[in-house]
Amino acid sequence: MAFKLTDKVKWVGKIDWELESFHGQEYSTHKGSSYNSYLVRDEKTVLIDTVWGPYAKEFVENLKKEIDLNEIDYIIAQHSEPDHSGALPLLMKEIPNTPIYCTPNGVKVIKGHYHEDWNFVEVKTGDTLDIGESTLTFVEARMLHWPDSMMTYMSGDNMLFSNDAFGQHYASQHMYNDLVDQAELQQECIKYYANILTPFSPLVTNKIKEVLSLNLPLNMIATSHGIIWRDNPAQIIEQYLKWADNYQENQITIVYDTMWNCTRHMAEAMVEGIKSVDKDVTVKMYNAGKTDKNDIITELFKSKAILFGSSTVNKSIMHGTSGILSMIKGIGFKKKKAAAFGSYGWSGESVGLLEEELKAAKMEIVQEGIKVLWDPDEEAKKQCVEFGKSFAEKVK
Repeated sequence: MAFKLTDKVKWVGKIDWELESFHGQEYSTHKGSSYNSYLVRDEKTVLIDTVWGPYAKEFVENLKKEIDLNEIDYIIAQHSEPDHSGALPLLMKEIPNTPIYCTPNGVKVIKGHYHEDWNFVEVKTGDTLDIGESTLTFVEARMLHWPDSMMTYMSGDNMLFSNDAFGQHYASQHMYNDLVDQAELQQECIKYYANILTPFSPLVTNKIKEVLSLNLPLNMIATSHGIIWRDNPAQIIEQYLKWADNYQENQITIVYDTMWNCTRHMAEAMVEGIKSVDKDVTVKMYNAGKTDKNDIITELFKSKAILFGSSTVNKSIMHGTSGILSMIKGIGFKKKKAAAFGSYGWSGESVGLLEEELKAAKMEIVQEGIKVLWDPDEEAKKQCVEFGKSFAEKVK
């Protein structure tokens, strides 16, 4: 079903209520998502992006209800990932000669996915397309979050089709930012940034400053996923600038994995120690073997300091903690303080291995880790409380 945004622009995408994960199993989508495609009808007719391949047939059939496909003058492929371009093969069977505007990298990636030599038109930042009363201006956004990414600005309606930037995996029939649950929206936005865009934060800052320097009027930000920003759309731009600047809240997050709750008992004692030093700090604790990994990454993104714990298993660390550490090495958090802890029964390598991984992830180790033989007794729990106190003092 199409949804009218302005007199010239309709949303013609797909809301995916049942989506549970994205990028394979790399990103959890508790609130579903949407694949936002836009039909612009001026003197010329333009389709901006398509939808994910499983919904290609439905997309093309619905598009035919809105327009004779032969009336589409141009297609703009802002991003070649299959959730954006997946319906192109089916659509191009209907209108094979329609020009597809994309970046040079976009041509390479689309050809790499679909092995078709369609009528590509390469564009770069500042290139324009006159469609009648309105003009479309292209803005490359390399590595936000793929090399081919770009945005499109539409004059007249003053709309920025922002691609993956400013989006979120969030399914809602309300469509607009001012109509949805604000707590849910904020959570999905920061989760999206933390897990997908954090590695490219310097590029985010530079690109936003570049776009802002153009002093373009902005009535709406039309994202590729989730809701559309119409009420004070600049608010999400301001949020991105904050998040891109080594964002931190007054929060300490404890992440652990445990076999028989011995490491958990250590963590609980550390919470007591932390709160005795700093009553204002938010402390959150997650079992990496049970908690959604992307939710943990979001909390780590918000944190100023992190404690990682694991039992020793086969002279190594448990896979839940190991997986999170692997993720944060790729994400590249900056200016986070950390320390390690863990229980053991025989060899006790986990704390040393955790510290190695934390250093590899560019964390600042602020104190030597602590390990406890078996389940902590009262004396060991007191040591963990003191460990928490010391850590809180060092990061306060």
